[in-house]
Amino acid sequence: MIIPDATTVAFFRERLRKADVIYELFEKFEGFLRDQGLEARGGQIIDATLVPVPKQRNSREENSDIKTDRLQNGWDKNPDRLQQRDLEARCVKKNGVSHFGYKNSISIDAEHAFIRRYTVTPANIHDSQMLPMLLDPENQDDFVLADSAYSGECFEDLLRISGFESCIHEKGARNHPLSDAAKERNRIKSAIRTCVEHVFGGMTTSMGGKLTRKIGLERNKAWWGLKNLTFNFLGYLQRTSQTSVAV
Repeated sequence: MIIPDATTVAFFRERLRKADVIYELFEKFEGFLRDQGLEARGGQIIDATLVPVPKQRNSREENSDIKTDRLQNGWDKNPDRLQQRDLEARCVKKNGVSHFGYKNSISIDAEHAFIRRYTVTPANIHDSQMLPMLLDPENQDDFVLADSAYSGECFEDLLRISGFESCIHEKGARNHPLSDAAKERNRIKSAIRTCVEHVFGGMTTSMGGKLTRKIGLERNKAWWGLKNLTFNFLGYLQRTSQTSVAV
């Protein structure tokens, strides 16, 4: 068997991106999982992970222009320099630490932990804004679990109108801390929601980590779309191999 080198794989990935078929491939494998009896069940768990990219060596003025979608004078006349500048990655602060790059937001089913929906955005897009795009109507159970970043009356209304049951973590506020009962409810939800952390952990430890050197949103969408699909491939192979051993 001939194993393709990295350049061949990169060219093939780029062809898939330009043909705009990566999400279609993801959906086709989703259909295959359903045909194998691995339908989405047990409710869905939604979360996002930061996707770091190499930091840009830009001046403060250049960064200011990039944030407002303007090009610095002369950049458009220097395509080689522009090719190495990621004009769509953004910075976000989390727990007081700045992160530069994108986000991979996913929805997994609670029973099988396959990725059923995903979307890739710049890092400064708030997690909760992706909730409508991540909801999976095919899940056989109506529960939706997510951390407190997705809390809010508008999202509770969205879930209720869409026929879902909210199991989103409750969030305290200044001068209105969570009650002991609310903390206990969050602990119970966390025990189920931890499945999604295993997905991101598997990508970090077994699939080359999260850092990507792709330039631009579209290429990062392609990279992470294929990575999400590969995670499902590996999950299915692991299940079938375990079944074979058991037999």
